[in-house]
Amino acid sequence: MEKLDLSQLDNEEKALEIRYVIAKYIRYWPWYILFILIFLIATFLFHRYTVDEYEVTGSMIIKTNTSPEARILDRSNIFSSGINLENDILRLRSKNLAHEALQKVHFDVEYFAKTNIKAIELYDRSPIRIDVDWDHLQVTDTPSELQILSEENFKILPETSGFMDFNSAMAAGDESIYNKTFRFGEEIETGRSKFTVFLVNPGRAGESIVFSLKNPAVLEEQLGRSINVSLVNEYSSVLRLSTNTKVVEKGRDYINALMTSYIDYDLNEKNRIQENTIKFIEEQLGFLEDSLKNKEQELQNFKVENKMLDVSAEFSNILTKMNTLDEMSAELDYQLNYFEQIRQYMEQKSKDFSDVIAPSVIGVPDPLLNGLIQTLVTLSQDRRKLLATVNENHPEVTKIDVQMEKVQEALFENVVNLIENTRQKKTNIQNDIDFYDSQFATLPESESQYTGIFREFKLRESLYTYLLEKRAEAGIAMASNVSDNSILDPAKRGTLIFPKKQQNYGLAVVLGFLIPFGFIVVRDIFDDTIKDQRDLKKNFMIPQLGIIGYSQKETNQVVLEHPKSAVAESFRSLRSAITYLASGKNTKKILVTSSVSGEGKTFTSLNLASAMALGSKKTIVVGGDLRRPKLASYFGHSDKIGLSTYLIGKVEAEDIIFKSQHDNLYFVPSGVIPPNPAELLQTQRLKDLLHHLEERFDVVIFDTPPMGLVSETIDLMRLFDINLYVVRQSYTVKDHLVMINDLFNNKQVKNVYGVFNGIINSGYHYEGYNYGYGNTYLYSQNNKYMYNYYGEDLDSKKKRIKKNDSSFMKKLKKAFRAK
Repeated sequence: MEKLDLSQLDNEEKALEIRYVIAKYIRYWPWYILFILIFLIATFLFHRYTVDEYEVTGSMIIKTNTSPEARILDRSNIFSSGINLENDILRLRSKNLAHEALQKVHFDVEYFAKTNIKAIELYDRSPIRIDVDWDHLQVTDTPSELQILSEENFKILPETSGFMDFNSAMAAGDESIYNKTFRFGEEIETGRSKFTVFLVNPGRAGESIVFSLKNPAVLEEQLGRSINVSLVNEYSSVLRLSTNTKVVEKGRDYINALMTSYIDYDLNEKNRIQENTIKFIEEQLGFLEDSLKNKEQELQNFKVENKMLDVSAEFSNILTKMNTLDEMSAELDYQLNYFEQIRQYMEQKSKDFSDVIAPSVIGVPDPLLNGLIQTLVTLSQDRRKLLATVNENHPEVTKIDVQMEKVQEALFENVVNLIENTRQKKTNIQNDIDFYDSQFATLPESESQYTGIFREFKLRESLYTYLLEKRAEAGIAMASNVSDNSILDPAKRGTLIFPKKQQNYGLAVVLGFLIPFGFIVVRDIFDDTIKDQRDLKKNFMIPQLGIIGYSQKETNQVVLEHPKSAVAESFRSLRSAITYLASGKNTKKILVTSSVSGEGKTFTSLNLASAMALGSKKTIVVGGDLRRPKLASYFGHSDKIGLSTYLIGKVEAEDIIFKSQHDNLYFVPSGVIPPNPAELLQTQRLKDLLHHLEERFDVVIFDTPPMGLVSETIDLMRLFDINLYVVRQSYTVKDHLVMINDLFNNKQVKNVYGVFNGIINSGYHYEGYNYGYGNTYLYSQNNKYMYNYYGEDLDSKKKRIKKNDSSFMKKLKKAFRAK
C-alpha cells in the first residue's frame, strides 16, 4: 500500500486556505473601485487647490582658521580635527546676517496674481514694483488690490475677504488710498503709508495685482528661523543651506544673498586689521607732515640768511653717522610707542582685540610677538562672531575666553620684555648721539646750527617716507584680501516637498482599498453568524448532509412550482443523500429543527417533502411547531383542525390528514395554538400518531419548534430515524450551535445531520463546482452547465445582474453630479 504524504496534504490545505481568503474578499471589488476613485478625485482636488512648496539648497566651504598657537594653548584640542562649525551655523541663522541678506533682495513687498483657485505669488514676474520708505509708518500684512488702468495710471482697492484665507480679524488697510487713481512713479504719502509704485511691464494694462507689505524686522526673524544649516559630512567643512519656499526663485535668491553676505562679513572682518593700520599710519603722518614742513622751511631760511651752500666735508662722515643714529632712535621710538599701546590693551583686560595692529604691518620683526597677536586677534574675531548669536555664558564663548587669557599672559610678558630691551637700545643709541654732538662743538656756530637743523629735517623726512611705504603696503594688502570662505554650489533649482504628488496618489489607492477592506474585515470579526461552510465546519460538529441555495422566488413551494430551479435541484440532492440513511426502514421518519426561528425549518420540511413526493414516495409533512405554526399557510389551509386538536383528543388521526394538490404529498397542519404545547408533544397520542403514519406513508417529515428555544424538541428527536438540523447562512449565530454540539458529542441524540440553508456564497469554488465540507457532492449555483440545463434560473440571474449593475452605475453618476 502506498504511503500517504501528509506534508503534501498540508501544503494543499494551506493553498486552499489562501484561495479561500482571496475569494472571500475579492467579491467586494466594486467597493474597492468606488473608494479608490473617491480618494483619487479627492487627491486631485487637493493638489489643484494647494500651493506647492519647494526646498532650495546651496552649499559653501568654511575655512577653519584655528591657529597652531591657539591649539597648543587649548590642550584638549591638540589631537582633534579642529572642525567646529557651530559658530558659523549660528551666524548663518542669525537675524543680523538675515538683515544684511535682505538688503540685497526685494522681499518687503509680496505680489500675488488675482485668482480664485489658489494663491500664486508672482515675485520677480510681477508687472509692478513698489519701493517702500520704511522710515515712515506703514500698514503691513494687509493685502490690497492694485488695478493697472493704463501705462500711466493705477487704482488701489481693498482686497475682498477669502483670498488665501486671510484672517478676518487682520488690521484694516489704509482707507485713505483706496478707490483713488494715482500715477506710476508718484510718491504716495499718507499718515499710515509712504511708497512709490513703478510699472515694470507696460504691456499688462487692465490686470489686477494683490500686494502686501512685510515688516523687515518680522522678515528677519522669520527668515532666520526658516534657514536650515547642516554639515555635508563630518569630515568636511562644507555647510549645506536649505529653506522651504512656495516660490523657487525667491528661495534661490535668498540663499545666494545669505551666502554672499556671510562672505562679505568675513572679508570685512579681515579688512579691519588693515583699516586700523592705515588709520594709525595716517595719524602719525599727520603729525610728521606739519613738523617736516616746518623744518624744511627753517632749513631754507637759515641757508638764505647765512648764505651757506654746504658744510665742511670733514664733518660729512660724522653727520652721516648721526643721521643713521637719529633714524634708528626714531624707529625705536615708533616701536616703543606701539609696545606701549599693546601693554595698555593688556592692562585693560579687554576681550575685543580686533583693533590691535599686527607688528609685522608696522615693521616690528619679532616672530613670537607677531604670532601671539595674530592668534589673539583671530580669537577675538571668533568671539565677536559668536556673540552675534549667543550670550557670554555660552560654553563656546567661555572656551574662547580661556584661550584668550592664556595668550594674553604670554603676550603681556613678551611685550614687557620688548619694552625694556627697546629702551636699553634707545639709551645706547642716545649715548652715541651725544658723543657725536660733542664733536660738533668745534664747528663754527653757524655751521653747528645748520647741522642741527639738517639732522632734524632728515630724521623727519626718513620717518615720513617710511610711513608712506607702510601705508601703501597696508593698502595693497587690503585690496588683495579675499575671504577664506567661498560658495561651492549656488542655489539654482528647487525640489518639490509638498505635496508629494506621486506618493499621495499611491496613498489614495492604498487607502481606497484598505478602508473598505478594513471595514469588511472588522465587520466579519464582530459578526458571529455562520458565513460559509468553513465557519460551519469549525463551529458545527454534526455531519453535513446537504446544502440549500438561497431562493428568490415569491413562493415557498419552490420544488413544486419551480422544479427547474437550482434550489429544487439542491433538495433533490438532499433527497438522494437521505435515501442511503436508515435504509433498513420501510418508512423514514424525518425530524427537521434548528436553533431559532427564521432559519428555514418549515421551508426545508415542505420542499423536502415535495422532493420526496416527486420521487414517487408517499410523503406526509407534519406541522409540529405548535407555537408559531406556518405549514398550513404554505398550503393555503386553515389551522382550525390539526395536530393540537388531535393531541387533546378532539379528533382522530384520519381527520387531520389532508391531501395537497400534488400527487403523493399530504400534510398535517399544526392546528389551534394550545396553552401547553410542550406537554402535548410528550403524550402517548403523538407516538400513536407516528405509528399510524408509519403504516400509511413511505416518508414522514415532522416540522418542530426551534431546539434552542424550547425543550420538547430534544425528546422528539429520539422518536425519529433521521434528525435534520437546519443552519442558515449569515443568520445562525455560532453560539446557538453549542447546545446541539454538546448533545451530539455526549451521544444524547443520534442520527443528527446538518443542512446548510440559504446559501449565497457557498465556499470553495473550482471551475464552476462546489465542494462542501460534508459528504455530499453537488453542483454550485456558479456552474454554467447547470444554468444551461436550468434555463429559467439563468435568465432570471442575468436580469438581476443587469438590474443591479444599472442601479450601481446610476448611483455613481448621481454622486459625481452632486460633486
